[in-house]
Amino acid sequence: MTKPIFDILVAGEINPDLVLSGDVTPEFDQVEKLVDSATLTIGSSSAIFACGVARLGLKVAFAGVCGDDIFGRFMLDEMSRRGVEVSNVFIVPGGQTGLSVILNRSFVSGSQPSAQGDRAILTHSGLIAALKADAVTDALLSQSRHLHVASYFLQTALQSGLPGLFARAHALGLTTSLDTNWDPSGEWRGFDELLRQADVFFPNEKEALALTGAVSIEAATDVLCRKCGTVALKLGAQGALACHGKETVRATALKLQVLDTVGAGDSFDAGFLYGRLNGWSLEKSLSLAAVCGSLSTRRAGGTSAQPTLDEAMKYVPPAG
Repeated sequence: MTKPIFDILVAGEINPDLVLSGDVTPEFDQVEKLVDSATLTIGSSSAIFACGVARLGLKVAFAGVCGDDIFGRFMLDEMSRRGVEVSNVFIVPGGQTGLSVILNRSFVSGSQPSAQGDRAILTHSGLIAALKADAVTDALLSQSRHLHVASYFLQTALQSGLPGLFARAHALGLTTSLDTNWDPSGEWRGFDELLRQADVFFPNEKEALALTGAVSIEAATDVLCRKCGTVALKLGAQGALACHGKETVRATALKLQVLDTVGAGDSFDAGFLYGRLNGWSLEKSLSLAAVCGSLSTRRAGGTSAQPTLDEAMKYVPPAG
């Protein structure tokens, strides 16, 4: 059997982020406001994850759809520059690549953290939803060790075929992971079937509670871990919690000045999968995930502060 070329194949959405930071609450009636900064950067949960994994040293391929426009070219150039293989991205002539405008309300006021730190996101979907499961061929899957899917609720054309795609991946020897992000409908349809096909599930606290109806994170994790082999749950400033079978571990977040939380969860996913694909323990993998998520918040945008493995390992405690 041919050895896979890539460690991870990402089947995902493609869009840049325009991050506006400062006092970004708009005023209508043609009132112009000045903001502190504006950054055009790699967006989309899937692309930020792919760049984070490549930054850690894994070989990553990306399957997706974008337009032959300025945003599409920007994304492909930036992803390629960061070591992500983009030759399997389908470029639609005349198509419009999606765009998210992130209104990032300042996390600091003077030298002190601000309770007002928050963000809002305005997204033009463009071709974000265009990828279909059958575009991820068995030939492409067979070149990889692991398949990761993010932004499930934005990738509407992928949804119906995703359980089958995960099944095909398993049949070819790949492991699978899923980071859905929030379900705008609040219904979380079809997840029992989907979670049975995912080896690793990456919810945050709100998603885990909404999906399970549980009243505590511990209870939600227990429910999810009975449906999915491994659950790595993101708790923001409170760190992270993971379970695999009867094993449950916790990790703390780093204490540092937060500039921008965009993509922190995707960097967390990258760190966790780096550890698991290299045979690390659940505890060490979760520690690396929490470190990667924390360090990614140091600068604006989802990829600008993603750590290398050497940078991250300075903060990972030695195994007990």
